[in-house]
Amino acid sequence: MVNDGSNEQMLFDELKNLNSKIAFTPLANNENKGKGFALRHGVNAAKGEFIIYTDVDFPYTHKSFLKIYAALKNEIVDVAIGVRDEKYYKHLSKTRMRISKILRWFVKTFLRIPTNDTQCGLKGFNKKGKEVFLETTINRYLFDLEFIFGAAKNKLNIKTVAVELRADVQLSTMSNKILLQEFGNFLKIFVKSIINN
Repeated sequence: MVNDGSNEQMLFDELKNLNSKIAFTPLANNENKGKGFALRHGVNAAKGEFIIYTDVDFPYTHKSFLKIYAALKNEIVDVAIGVRDEKYYKHLSKTRMRISKILRWFVKTFLRIPTNDTQCGLKGFNKKGKEVFLETTINRYLFDLEFIFGAAKNKLNIKTVAVELRADVQLSTMSNKILLQEFGNFLKIFVKSIINN
């Protein structure tokens, strides 16, 4: 579990309580460097045969986690990608819904990868997937897209898995500054896709 620069006492208290119930390794970054950076920190430290990542509020159902795990264990895939159905959009503001659908259109139109739902926050992979994941460089939201693009380029065995949000989940908003940065990151991935053709 990676703390990406938060200094909230409540978080530390919750982690201490959680660590008394299940075994995990707490990691911390001194400053917030973004979800992609934090996950590379955690994935690099992970020792298991399979790695499954998600957000600290565990927004997806337990059944969804088990489906990702089953795909890795029983179906011999390198990467299991959570994909969301239309019900997901009921949890979003109108602005975030539009942004999500526009990104999916761009991915479907311009990139040759197995899914246009690249931003689902539940994914799993084996050691081959881990190697590709650790090669990503984007520190914020589009690290997911960069990872899937890299996995497809390296011809890993990829499977999409239908997942569901918990009924009570509250999703965060995104600032205009981050949106602009992520548009730049999309363009970098798009240029890579042209070069690799």
